[in-house]
Amino acid sequence: MSAEPIMDELGIADQGRRETSNTQPGFSQADLALFYPPPLSPDPGSTLTHLGTLLAGHDAPRTGGWDRSLDLGFQGSQLLGPTREPVREAHADQSVTILHAKVAQKSYGTEKRFFCPPPCVYISGHGWKVMQDHLKAAGCGDSVYRVCGYMCLDSSSQSQADTFKLVFDEQPNSRMFACAKSLFISDQDKRKHFCLLLRLFLGNRQEVGSFQSRMIKVISKPSQKRQSMKNADLCISSCSRVALFNRLRSQTVSTRYLSVDRGAFIASARQWTAFTITLVQEQHADRRDFVPSEGFICYGRVVQLVCTESGVALPLMVIRKVNKQHAILDVDEPVSQLHKCAFQFRDDPHSYLCLSNDTIIQHQAPSSGRDSGRVVLNDGSCWTIIGVEAVEFTFNQGPACIQTPVTPFPVLTGLEVNGGGHVAMLEIQGDNLSPHLKVWFGNSEAETMFKSPKSLLCVVPDVSAFSDGWRCLRRVITVPLCLIRSDGLIYRTAFSFTYTPELQPPPASIRGASGGGKREGGMEGDEHDDSLLETIHQEFTRANFHLFMQS
Repeated sequence: MSAEPIMDELGIADQGRRETSNTQPGFSQADLALFYPPPLSPDPGSTLTHLGTLLAGHDAPRTGGWDRSLDLGFQGSQLLGPTREPVREAHADQSVTILHAKVAQKSYGTEKRFFCPPPCVYISGHGWKVMQDHLKAAGCGDSVYRVCGYMCLDSSSQSQADTFKLVFDEQPNSRMFACAKSLFISDQDKRKHFCLLLRLFLGNRQEVGSFQSRMIKVISKPSQKRQSMKNADLCISSCSRVALFNRLRSQTVSTRYLSVDRGAFIASARQWTAFTITLVQEQHADRRDFVPSEGFICYGRVVQLVCTESGVALPLMVIRKVNKQHAILDVDEPVSQLHKCAFQFRDDPHSYLCLSNDTIIQHQAPSSGRDSGRVVLNDGSCWTIIGVEAVEFTFNQGPACIQTPVTPFPVLTGLEVNGGGHVAMLEIQGDNLSPHLKVWFGNSEAETMFKSPKSLLCVVPDVSAFSDGWRCLRRVITVPLCLIRSDGLIYRTAFSFTYTPELQPPPASIRGASGGGKREGGMEGDEHDDSLLETIHQEFTRANFHLFMQS
């Protein structure tokens, strides 16, 4: 399969998400807040070190993953120090995001059931502009820094005819967008699950990398039976992501997707938005600061839809089952994939979420005269709901623009701390891990051992790497975790590591044999003692690490 250049030039400008200028050295205010959060009172029951995900707690209804509105983590930081690696240009990250549905209907015979909503690809990050400028400075032609892509199913039997060529369009927010409108899975493919495969190239046919989506479940048709725990993977869960679309008279060309554009809700024929659907407890539905409820989304319950990208939310609504153009008011079964449903505004029971000429309105639905448990709906008020996934790949090639593909992309699935205090080991669990990867805590490299493609082991750096007064940590320090390939390519992760304050000051024997110099609060420390103790600690940690490797 050859990579053909496309005519869309990749000119991704700075995204302007509260970032500092590229010419400013050091960290941005957001990074300083991330690395050095305000002091917290120590919790007697907590351990010295713990793990977490970046920005956890800012977005309770969401379940992690793609969230542009809260993406403050690494922008503007200089990850590598000049003594270890070349300093990376600020804001030079490059991101590739794939949005797709969790389920796909199988096609039968000559019929082609195209995936709905169509898989989408977003290319973002100022690093693409940095790469473009570097290629321009090197005298390369315009076609070299154009990006083209191809998407297909992850099957070796796929032919070129089954591969969809992506045409990227630049959006107002300086991202590039493309969707694969004609992908399908035939009845000749007997798999029950599959992944999408995205391949990106530059105009000179240099491969950027191959990226996989999350697993997609194959179904024959939407289930009309009441779902049970046996088919829990078909149920819509609270705090999960969904997409909504409307199709008039079962015509593909009439399909419209609920989307958000510049803060307004619209119906789009090409682009769709992922929404977080949250179950709201009835007793807290009148409070603005309600706590989201867990469990499956069931008909007749109050829910809220929030755009995962912008945070814009619709009013609280009651989700209703739709059958033959009627909203059924007395059904409480779980909502399943590709079910037809309606959204009744909780504060106005006669109003339903509706589209009209690509705009979103409130439709006043009359009650059925013969059956009080049914409400007559128009075509625009009947929505199809489907769970969606978003997977994001973020990397940093630096100004050198590494020539080798950035994939296989390491994916972290979990972290585990062994030991604690001054001798802590961190095991990183994931996929596509290799001996060419090193673990970095912020701007500090950790001694790393490769165990398997699913496991890396490293020594947790001493907190002195991030705090001057390392012998008595007085505040919480959180640093991001990332992986760096041997050629300098940086892989961002969604995980962080937190150093928590020690519960007791160091014993007197550790404070120095010379009587202990003055320290913080107007006291001077003995730098010689600090250096000696730090050297002893580092040697002890290194010896412990090698003993662990031998065992």
